[in-house]
Amino acid sequence: MTQTVFDQSERRAWAGQADAYAASFAKLCAYAAPGLLRAAGVREGARVLDVGTGTGTVAAAASERGAKVTAVDAEPDMVARAAQAVPEADVRLASLPRLPFADDEFDAVIGNFVLNHVGRPRTALEELRRVTRPGGHIAVTIWAVPPAAGQALLGRAVQAAGVARPAHLPALAPEDDFPRTEQGLAALLGEAGLMNTACDTLVWDHRTTREEWWSGPAAGVATIGQIVTSQAQAVIAEIKGHFHLLCAEFTGPDGALVLPHAALIAHGQA
Repeated sequence: MTQTVFDQSERRAWAGQADAYAASFAKLCAYAAPGLLRAAGVREGARVLDVGTGTGTVAAAASERGAKVTAVDAEPDMVARAAQAVPEADVRLASLPRLPFADDEFDAVIGNFVLNHVGRPRTALEELRRVTRPGGHIAVTIWAVPPAAGQALLGRAVQAAGVARPAHLPALAPEDDFPRTEQGLAALLGEAGLMNTACDTLVWDHRTTREEWWSGPAAGVATIGQIVTSQAQAVIAEIKGHFHLLCAEFTGPDGALVLPHAALIAHGQA
């Protein structure tokens, strides 16, 4: 199946970003790992696939449980980092919507914040179901919409500077999008053929620093980073200025940023 314009944009955006992601947003995304493993029923000896493994956080957690882990990512630098971090796992270069595995190959499949980055989320879930054995579990996370206050911080700084989303960054096609709510994500899993679907909201406070949190967009990580780095230097400086002003709302007594986040964690059976 051919990639969408959205998929192609994502590949360009994440190319060479493994180090910058590891230094900024990776710790945030790692928070969901324990819940995903529980939702997918990961246990010792289980054949587990971690799709979009990034720096290998979920793959490492599954390996610690004694699972037989395979992990894939679409970005070669991410694959290299994950392979180094989880040497006992089989880490490969691969991406949705087509994975290089046989039908029914895994007992559990996990996708941590992967559906945010694919052009056809329903098709992606159908592919996860294909490679999962009948009765096996699939668990995924996405960011909730509307975003929690901490998640919205960087976007507010961009808006305060009067910056709009650049035309070269395509949004998901309307026919492929879905409500980023518990009901919307659970329904999407059902449309992809999963059974016994359920979805909950995971909320937490992410502790970081101003420097660490700004480093992601400053390096071009994720959509927010692509928006920031596509601006002129004067505009980037203005965005950064608004960012520092807005950080006051989230700065604790010790100077750290405490950023409330919310994600949806959904699961179902193949």
